Amino acid sequence: MIQISRRLLLASVATTALFPAVAMAEDAPDLSKLAEPPANGEIAEGSADAKVTVIEYASSSCPHCADFFMNVYPALKKDYIDTGKVRFLFREFPHNDAGLGGFMIARCAPPDKYMGIVGALFKTQATWLPNPLEGLKAIALQAGFTEQAFNDCIKNVDVAQKILTERKRAEGFGVTGIPTIFIKGGSDAGFKRYEGDHTIEGLKAVIDPMLG
Repeated sequence: MIQISRRLLLASVATTALFPAVAMAEDAPDLSKLAEPPANGEIAEGSADAKVTVIEYASSSCPHCADFFMNVYPALKKDYIDTGKVRFLFREFPHNDAGLGGFMIARCAPPDKYMGIVGALFKTQATWLPNPLEGLKAIALQAGFTEQAFNDCIKNVDVAQKILTERKRAEGFGVTGIPTIFIKGGSDAGFKRYEGDHTIEGLKAVIDPMLG
């Protein structure tokens, strides 16, 4: 596990490990509540009236998530999200302290800066992950934080707990690895876990038939 600083990060959160191993459920996960927003609010892009909804669970320190953000998400946004065909919901599933710290910074920022900060985290993982605390501070300062605001944010237990609550909820939906994607087409359809390749071609093959 990449450590940021137990003194600064979550000083009074439970003493048990933040990221215990996830037990695989024997039964298929119940996805009926997947549409309910996280405790700290939904990060949504695209039209609320879009025919298709895509949910991605990711960690800000996950290289596979960064690859998806840089190589797949731009085409998804251009061809589907920005055109009103897809509503995209980005949800937090930090898999280590560094990932949690990154999302904390994004959540402490104004909502309109959230995806910009997450994008910076993904694009500069090679720079900030070797020294997460200082790396996250640099990103926060570039985003307009003061040093005091950064320190206050990284020690904010309420912000951390809400992110971890969503992670726990995601485990109930069968999320173990990241990125994990769920797709729903039509108002009466339920979410289904996407099992295809994490490429724009793979996503198109599933989304396009849902658009009719």
